[in-house]
Amino acid sequence: METATVISLGGSIVAPHNPDIDFLRQFKSATETFLASAPGHRLILVCGGGGPAREWINACRDLNPEAGPESQDWLGIRATHLNAELVRAIFGVEDPVVTNPKCKRVKFSGRILVAGGWKPGFSSDTDAVYLAERFGANTVINLSNTEKVYTADPRKDPEAKPIDSISWKDFRRMVGNKWVPGKSLPFDPIASRIAEKNGMRVVCADGRNIPNTISILEGKPFTGTVIG
Repeated sequence: METATVISLGGSIVAPHNPDIDFLRQFKSATETFLASAPGHRLILVCGGGGPAREWINACRDLNPEAGPESQDWLGIRATHLNAELVRAIFGVEDPVVTNPKCKRVKFSGRILVAGGWKPGFSSDTDAVYLAERFGANTVINLSNTEKVYTADPRKDPEAKPIDSISWKDFRRMVGNKWVPGKSLPFDPIASRIAEKNGMRVVCADGRNIPNTISILEGKPFTGTVIG
C-alpha cells in the first residue's frame, strides 16, 4: 500500500518576494531523490501564497479599507494558485493543481500532487489537512521560514522560547480560533481544529533546511516542533 505525506509548503519559502529559484531547484532535487529511494511513497505539496499574497492583501486594505475579509482571502488564494502552478510545472506533474480538496474528481496519478488554496475562511494549511484526511495521511509537514514554533513571535518578543513539542490544546490556546487573512501564524487555527479532531500530528520546521525536511520524511531525528 502506498503512503502519502502531505507537505504544507509555505509561500514564505516558495516566493518570499519573488520565486526563490535556488530553494526550488534544491527542493526539487532532494524530494525526487527521496522518492526514488522510497518507491511506496507519494507526496502532496500544498502551496501557500507568500509575499505576493501579503503584498496584494495589504494593497487592498490600503486602497479600500472597507474591503472585507472575503475579498482579501481571494487575493491570497489566487497567490497560492500562482505558486502551485509554478511548483507543478517545475516537477512536471501532469495532474491539475488541486483547488478544492473536497472535489471527488481529484486526480492523483503520479508520485507528486500539487495543491493551492480553496475558498475564503482559512489558509492553505486547512487544505493540507483536508487532503491528509482524504488520502489517509496522519502527519502534515508544515514548512515555513521558522525553525520551530515559539511561545511568542520571536521578531517582536526577545523572551520568546522555542518549543520542541506541544499538545493541540496548548497550541490552539496560543493561536486562537479565528482566521485573519494574511496573518502569519505557525499553523492556521481552522486547520488546527480539524487536525486535532482527526488525531493528526503536525511537524513545523524550517523548509529552507532541505536536509532536515528529508530527515522528517525518512523518520530520522530532525529539528522542529511536533504538534499533537
